[in-house]
Amino acid sequence: MSRLSLLLFLLAALSSPPALCAVVYDVTSLGATPDGVTDSADAFLRAWSASCSSTSPATIYVPAATFLVSRADFSGPCVNSEIVFQIDGTIVAPSDYNVNGVSGYWIVIRSVSGVSVIGGVLDGRGAALWACKRAGGNCPTGATNLEFSNANNIFISGLKSRHSQMFHIVINACTDVNIQGVKVSAPENSPNTDGIHVQGSSNVMITNSRIGTGDDCISIGPGCSNMWIENIVCGPGHGISIGSLGKALEEDGVQHVTVSKVTFTGTQNGVRIKSWEKKSNGFARNILFQHARMINVQNPIIIDQHYCPFTQGCLKQGSGVQVSDVTYQDIHGTSATEVAVKLDCSSDRPCSKIKLENVKLMYQNQLATSSCSNAGGTALGFISATDCL
Repeated sequence: MSRLSLLLFLLAALSSPPALCAVVYDVTSLGATPDGVTDSADAFLRAWSASCSSTSPATIYVPAATFLVSRADFSGPCVNSEIVFQIDGTIVAPSDYNVNGVSGYWIVIRSVSGVSVIGGVLDGRGAALWACKRAGGNCPTGATNLEFSNANNIFISGLKSRHSQMFHIVINACTDVNIQGVKVSAPENSPNTDGIHVQGSSNVMITNSRIGTGDDCISIGPGCSNMWIENIVCGPGHGISIGSLGKALEEDGVQHVTVSKVTFTGTQNGVRIKSWEKKSNGFARNILFQHARMINVQNPIIIDQHYCPFTQGCLKQGSGVQVSDVTYQDIHGTSATEVAVKLDCSSDRPCSKIKLENVKLMYQNQLATSSCSNAGGTALGFISATDCL
């Protein structure tokens, strides 16, 4: 599938907002208390049960107030394939991070088709758990603010996710997903708070969003294909990452991904591909990074096939992930380090068909340099003090 065909396909499949709904279930009429203190999870689940079994399109309405929800698992399969969460208010997690932190989720929507989340604020109250992790305490892993799992035809628009204990939005094993106009916020020192994480999913579009967090703004895990990411503002954070890949020996790869028109400000990385330094049959191929602006980014362009975030336990076997057909096109701006392009590929599986086209990155008012290892490809209009390819 060509990139133009991919974009047209995604636009046709994903860009239409949900239809107007005939039945409205207001969570307050089902017992939710708008005081931000009383647990309203049961009322939200009653609204879900009614919507899920409805034979007509349905809206779960959350009015402009603050609601405490301890944990909610909205599961299908449903009779209804047109369910809208219309959130005008704020939903907050419990202040005790152990309530959700051990389970790994806060709000999860699974095994459904045709669900939309429109507007609203999700506040995961993650600060206490972040402090526990930074102090090296005995802490739970943490909960994701919003997860879709084994779902299709998903639409998320105008949502604000803040202070998640761990990942903010997770798309797992889904197809036909449209995320637009979301805002993710967490401090730069909040650990593992990826903005949007996608894994095992296809036909995913993420557009017109602002993400500032303590980890990757967007992370793309194994098994993803046909993704379009465009008009993103990223920072603070670790950039947009494909990976980490290759943690398992038998692993699905990543392919047909376009990342376009992104501004990175003060991030640890810009566009990154990373894989574990161990045996694997995974891959990353047919990737396009284009029209990106870097503002004081530490690693504007990086492939890291020696990834190991721990000081111990790194096998150092050589990454088995094959990285190929990756294009960097019109990448410009400023680097916070002298080496702005780092292609650190595997000696076991060298990177191939890498293209650098019109890349101009500056460091302290001088042209930045580049560093390549086990990487092959071409450079067109590539401006750097070192010819890397």
